Amino acid sequence: MTMKLSVNRFRTRRPDPVEPAAAKPPAGPVAAAAKAVPPPASRAPNITDDAFFPSDADDGFGDESFLPPPGQKPLPEDGSAPLDMDAIRREGLTGRQLRLARRMAQKHGMPATSDFDAVRLLRRAGIDPFARSAVLELVSGDGDLDPEDTQLVPADQSRALTVGRRDANLPQTARPPQLPSTEVQVEQAHIAEVRRIQADIVARRRRKIALMWAKISMFVLLPTFLAGWYYYMVATPMYAAKTEFVIQQSTATAAISSLFTGTSFATSQDSVVVQGYLQSPEAMERLDKDNGFRAHFSDPKIDPIQRLDPNASNSASYALYKRYVQISYDPTEGVIKMEVSAATPQKSVEFSRALIRYAEDQVDHLTSRLRGDQEKSAAASFTDAQDKLLTAQRNIVTLQEKYKILSSEVEAGLITTQIGTLDAQLTQEQLSLAQMQSNPTPNKARMDPVIARIATLQNQIDLLRQKLTQGGDSGPSVATVQSQLAVAQAEVVTRQMMLAQATSAMETSRIEANRQTRYLSVSVDPVASDDPSYPRAFENTLVVMLIFGGIYLMISMTIAILREQVSG
Repeated sequence: MTMKLSVNRFRTRRPDPVEPAAAKPPAGPVAAAAKAVPPPASRAPNITDDAFFPSDADDGFGDESFLPPPGQKPLPEDGSAPLDMDAIRREGLTGRQLRLARRMAQKHGMPATSDFDAVRLLRRAGIDPFARSAVLELVSGDGDLDPEDTQLVPADQSRALTVGRRDANLPQTARPPQLPSTEVQVEQAHIAEVRRIQADIVARRRRKIALMWAKISMFVLLPTFLAGWYYYMVATPMYAAKTEFVIQQSTATAAISSLFTGTSFATSQDSVVVQGYLQSPEAMERLDKDNGFRAHFSDPKIDPIQRLDPNASNSASYALYKRYVQISYDPTEGVIKMEVSAATPQKSVEFSRALIRYAEDQVDHLTSRLRGDQEKSAAASFTDAQDKLLTAQRNIVTLQEKYKILSSEVEAGLITTQIGTLDAQLTQEQLSLAQMQSNPTPNKARMDPVIARIATLQNQIDLLRQKLTQGGDSGPSVATVQSQLAVAQAEVVTRQMMLAQATSAMETSRIEANRQTRYLSVSVDPVASDDPSYPRAFENTLVVMLIFGGIYLMISMTIAILREQVSG
């Protein structure tokens, strides 16, 4: 909103007319105009520049004329007007007088730099800017006067001006343009420019908003409408059968194994394996062979988007299978959740029961193989331990038969006992010989048998000792036989321990195999649904709108950034 500026008016009362100072007779066209106008009988007020600058609100001087105001000294009658700028400023000229002088200087082609300079130049050229003849020349040269200005001109002068206009072949009804003051014109031009800019901005905004809504309608609303029409009107309803089952194991007998009994960690691996099998192409092929999966989804009653081509490849069939058979595993509870969708409730239940049967077969196959491997390994270890123990025992018998020694320890004990007995007899005989030799006159007949017995005992002891540590013609020494028998006996003891461990391992494997037995327990049986579960029309339509809206927003932001980079 623009408000017109208002300024307080001063000197609203028109002063009394005063005779202006006599001016020099103007030369040229100004003098001719002055001669054409007869002098009035009485002094009339001077014509102001209201006809040329009708807006008097800018200078605040009201309706006063260009006559000198009260207190202003009139120009001298001899024509000696001051030509000094300071003297002209001190004359107290009004704003209208100065503007009139500027217009007159412009009409005569004088390069005035200011209003006071225009007065100075006019006076130097011999023109009184405030004389009646000069004003009449200016008015006659510019065109018709404004009605407000014609009131200030006498009737005879108005007729002269009219005759001058006829002589100039000017239109009788032409009026001078009502030009505003400079300040008002600038302000009005500024307001018009601002309004034009505002209108241009509003128009551009409207065009941009209209273009934006056109793009949104084309790229977001139209796809959303088509998606909603498909989901509500065309899409074939699908019925879902939900099933939940767990894989359990038998009660563990081992103490350490019992720590995980009853938790989901005991069967988590089996559950993951079963989930992977049910989501594999093998399960899809088996379901198609047993229950006609492809034939069901190739029915012409199903809409073209969800329908499977009868000649579709295995990849297309498997993609459809993964979309309508959803299987998830919850590791915290150990529950496998399965949701199977079909065009009819009965078919969805049929597919669900078939997949549960496949899961049971897979669990049995995995556990049976594990149990068979464990039992087979334990039985092989037990058989090997038995065979090696029999071999060690046969080695001992062979050594005993070869050296004719039942036990090396017993044989060594007998020889040691004999050596001890002979050593005691040798000691006794040596004592008897020493006693006989202590006699000054020993009896030789008695000493010779004692010496012979001592020698015999010594030889026998040496033979026995040689039999213990050294071999001879009779065979190896007792020490050699004893070492071989000891090694054979140690081998037998080792094989006996290994046989005991194999027996324990076989029993443990049997127990472990029994513990590894898995079975599938269905907690939620599949039930035929009365209402279709898919498609979720509202949710799917909303998702489509959000997806296309996000794509449109991303592309718009990318284009805006690129434009900014290019323009920058």
